[in-house]
Amino acid sequence: MKRGELAIFDAEDVRALLDYPSCIAVVREAMKALSLGETRQLLRTMIHMGEGRTFGLMPGALSEQGMFGAKLISVFAEPDNPGVRRHRGVVTLFEPVEGRPVCVADAEEITHIRTAAATAVATAALARDDAEVLLLMGTGGQVHSHLEALPLVHRFSRILIWGRDPARAQDVVDAWKDRLPVEVALDAQAAAGEADVICTLTGARQPILLGAWLRPGTHVNVVGSSGPGPVEVDNALVVASRFIADSKASARDAAAEFLVAKEAGLVDDAHIVAEIGEVLLGQVAGRRNAEEITVYKSLGHAVQDLASAAHLYEAHSHKIHGTQNR
Repeated sequence: MKRGELAIFDAEDVRALLDYPSCIAVVREAMKALSLGETRQLLRTMIHMGEGRTFGLMPGALSEQGMFGAKLISVFAEPDNPGVRRHRGVVTLFEPVEGRPVCVADAEEITHIRTAAATAVATAALARDDAEVLLLMGTGGQVHSHLEALPLVHRFSRILIWGRDPARAQDVVDAWKDRLPVEVALDAQAAAGEADVICTLTGARQPILLGAWLRPGTHVNVVGSSGPGPVEVDNALVVASRFIADSKASARDAAAEFLVAKEAGLVDDAHIVAEIGEVLLGQVAGRRNAEEITVYKSLGHAVQDLASAAHLYEAHSHKIHGTQNR
């Protein structure tokens, strides 16, 4: 790759260059930097273009003197399956010396990988050390990325897959049964009562997980809803939890489950006790005891996308330059 060339990475390139262990490490450091105030970013801008059609812009900089850029993405429901939303777009990255654009990468694939990586980071920080049973609620693309990422940070003896369509849950199990101890969960309430860690990964518009179903000590990653409106968990779960976000500012603006509970007068802004970066830095306690229910609300953040894009760009550059110098 020559100086000044614009590197373009399609989905296959992203999968080849952004492996899960590396992305987990990248996201962990990015969230620390966010909470330390080292990054620069604006709240995401969402332009609604009709039912099931949204265009989003997420700009940011990894530091004052670091890489900067933005994710531009469409979130559209599939015409034949309105419950399934695709995140299509690009992550653009600029270098900080001359301000040159240096790469454009497939945003959908980066989103899949970095979202699961962020869940893995939060789970490692907040779940009990003796957690054994994982429940994944959802059967779309994120269930597969979470099955890649979560076993890298914790060993589960059982992994339950629940979906509103049991046949699709079985498809997930069939795809993973040779690698992981996966099984179909037919009843959401029963599965939630068995689980130590739960991830909601759906496009549900109404709660699929209720606080009354959980055992003490459960950790929940609320991932599927990325803006005001659709909620995956009910008010009781929000109220009962030690609530931690990827970004407090983003959560106050767009964390649907928190906003619904706040509108009902059940919580206030202080209910978001920390950002995950603050927990990782040791500035705020995460889980305080074995009985506490913890929630990590994942909205996704520009610094996660930019840090992931920077990693794959650097991996590509090292690969190219290493080959040229042989």
